[in-house]
Amino acid sequence: MEIVILAVVIAVVVVGAIGGLVVGSRKKKRLPGTKAPSVPAVTPTITAPPAEPHVGDEAETPRDEPRRTIDEVDLPVAEPSASAPVVEEPPAAPPAPEIETPEPTAGRLVRLRARLSRSQNALGQGLLTLLSREHLDEDTWEEIEDTLLTADVGVAPTQELVERLRERVRVLGTRTPEELRALLREELLALVGTDFDRVVKTESGLETPGIVMVVGVNGTGKTTTTGKLARVLVADGRSVVLGAADTFRAAAADQLQTWGERVGARTVRGPEGGDPASIAFDAVKEGIAEGADVVLIDTAGRLHTKTGLMDELGKVKRVVEKHAPLDEVLLVLDATTGQNGLVQARVFAEVVDITGIVLTKLDGTAKGGIVVAVQRELGVPVKLVGLGEGADDLAPFEPEAFVDALLGD
Repeated sequence: MEIVILAVVIAVVVVGAIGGLVVGSRKKKRLPGTKAPSVPAVTPTITAPPAEPHVGDEAETPRDEPRRTIDEVDLPVAEPSASAPVVEEPPAAPPAPEIETPEPTAGRLVRLRARLSRSQNALGQGLLTLLSREHLDEDTWEEIEDTLLTADVGVAPTQELVERLRERVRVLGTRTPEELRALLREELLALVGTDFDRVVKTESGLETPGIVMVVGVNGTGKTTTTGKLARVLVADGRSVVLGAADTFRAAAADQLQTWGERVGARTVRGPEGGDPASIAFDAVKEGIAEGADVVLIDTAGRLHTKTGLMDELGKVKRVVEKHAPLDEVLLVLDATTGQNGLVQARVFAEVVDITGIVLTKLDGTAKGGIVVAVQRELGVPVKLVGLGEGADDLAPFEPEAFVDALLGD
């Protein structure tokens, strides 16, 4: 009996458990046709688009202006499409250099006289002041000597001039300023020399052009002098060919060519560092072919202490003379170097036969006596003088104008 009761209790418990499981599953599953539990609804926020302006809202207040016709309205210019190829125009050719007309050479030194007299007053005016003293004692004559030596006249010419002045002043007796000036002018002219042939030889007398070679030490202004000499010749109606035989200095050929282009003279040149003798040879050859009047050959600046360079200068001379003899060999000297220029002149004269001297920068020194000294040293005349950096500041040397500039007015 107890067993039966226990079995009944167990059965009841099992049935109850099963019934609970069934009820729970029914709560989780919603049968078809049943309603879902109600959920409070959320109203979405809608932003309205900005209202479009009505016709006339943005219009400006009409202005009273004259109306333009369609012909008066400029149409927009269409920009080129980015994809269209851009055609580059070829660069314009450089304009041909303008040919200049150099100043006439006649009277050029007279025109430059004021420039020369400003730098030479220490010589001429100094001598006049000393000679105007009432008593010319030994101290005064020593001062006159010192003035001449300081101006680089040279020892021998100075002694000669002082002796002649002493004698003439003693004979003259009473001296007026006009008499002293005339006396000193006469003696200075005799010292400078009036019997030299100072014409630059540019005519060969043959069927070939006149050939002029320009030599000198570095820095004396050879290339510039050659260019200025071309202007002098062109001003006198001569046709010129330039030979750029200075191949050692950078841009020397360019510099000479620029000088030539300014007056219509052609320049024969070669590669930098090339053989100077070959270029000089070609310049003379082309000058002959063109029928030019003059061929100017600019050589490289050479130190007078360098034997090899001086020998090469002799080679240039020999090669040129295979075409025709040289008519002129001009030695360019810097007047400001004074007595050192005489040493240079002496060595150059041993290598090539110097026929004339060009003194540059004569306006920048009070040592005008170098004219006398260098002529005495070489026995050749000063033919040209440079009195400034202007294109037409190279002048034929005229003794009378030079002495007048020394003495002043």
